Amino acid sequence: MNEILIQNTTAFFEKSFGTVPQKIVLSPGRINIIGEHIDYNDGYVLPAAIDKIICFAFKKSNSKTSKIIAIDLNEEFEVDLTQTIQLSEVVWTNYILGVIKQLLDNGFSFEGFNCVFSSNIPVGSGLSSSAALECGMIFGIKELFDLKIEKQDIALLGQKAEHWVGINCGIMDQFSSVHGLENKVIKLDCNTLEFEYHNADFKDYSLVLFDSNVKHSLFTSEYNNRRLECEEGLSIIKNNFPEIKTFRDCTEEQVLSLKDKMNEIVFKRVHFVVKEILRVTQACEALDNGNIELLGQLLFDTHAGLSKDYEVSCAELDFIVEEAKKDEAVIGSRLMGGGFGGCAITLIRKGHENRVKEAFTSLYFDTFGIDLKIYDVKVSNGTSLYTTTN
Repeated sequence: MNEILIQNTTAFFEKSFGTVPQKIVLSPGRINIIGEHIDYNDGYVLPAAIDKIICFAFKKSNSKTSKIIAIDLNEEFEVDLTQTIQLSEVVWTNYILGVIKQLLDNGFSFEGFNCVFSSNIPVGSGLSSSAALECGMIFGIKELFDLKIEKQDIALLGQKAEHWVGINCGIMDQFSSVHGLENKVIKLDCNTLEFEYHNADFKDYSLVLFDSNVKHSLFTSEYNNRRLECEEGLSIIKNNFPEIKTFRDCTEEQVLSLKDKMNEIVFKRVHFVVKEILRVTQACEALDNGNIELLGQLLFDTHAGLSKDYEVSCAELDFIVEEAKKDEAVIGSRLMGGGFGGCAITLIRKGHENRVKEAFTSLYFDTFGIDLKIYDVKVSNGTSLYTTTN
């Protein structure tokens, strides 16, 4: 599938500019196996790059002007590198303008370039197409003009570009897009950016994403509320256990001992966070030991916590996970991402995928009148240069 995307993107560049591109860059979306809503709570996340990508074709324009074409949108724009970079009313262009601004603001010197890009990352599905766009653009400019930028700095520049656009994202999306390795997940400390790889051999099981095809409007306000509730809970924990600095220092027993000192909502939030931090470590051990059945159970446990304690699920996602629990071929499923819509990441025994997909699609439509979108994903490499030997 990616080969066709690469061929089409390259051909579109040649048709648009009458010349062959100098660099082809592939930049992936990402999944998060486990560790939801704990990036801002001093926990760990367990993301991985996937085989859904944005393909970019680049060539120097030998001028101070860059022309960028979004094939899928049938839109294009130009940017003059001698002028001050400002936000545009055309939203998608701001991610690229943000990247250019961050590079220039950080002292990197480069000339104009021409670029076309196309993607097979489903937009709005929670697979982080914006991070793939930012990191792929930075990587391409780096390769084209031989800039010295480390992987970690590509991720940080991409994050800053997204902040400039107005989205206060964490670092996980950009980091996993850049650092991804085939058949490896990344245990990432979002505070220190320390990370380690763990095996991502799912053995007899396939990773399938069931996209609920809904996004409820609660997300922004409720996200902010969760952060405040967790901060309140951590403050109570610190007051009673002065040796604790962050949630990762805290045990479930300590949280339970403070149940009467927190209101019910705050208790539920911090109880989920402390258990989810532990589940990330357990998931890494399960993957390293090849115990995929245990990993599946951890996914179910996480969803229960996200739904009942953290309260960021929705009827559609709860339905998908409940159906998954009933099916003997499914060993784990949970909502992935911020919640209130998006995808359920699901482990299905190989050979049963089509039956499960058909059953879920039919049940989901009968219940909600909504078409279920389905994506098969494999853990893949991070942002990289494409060559014919790939």
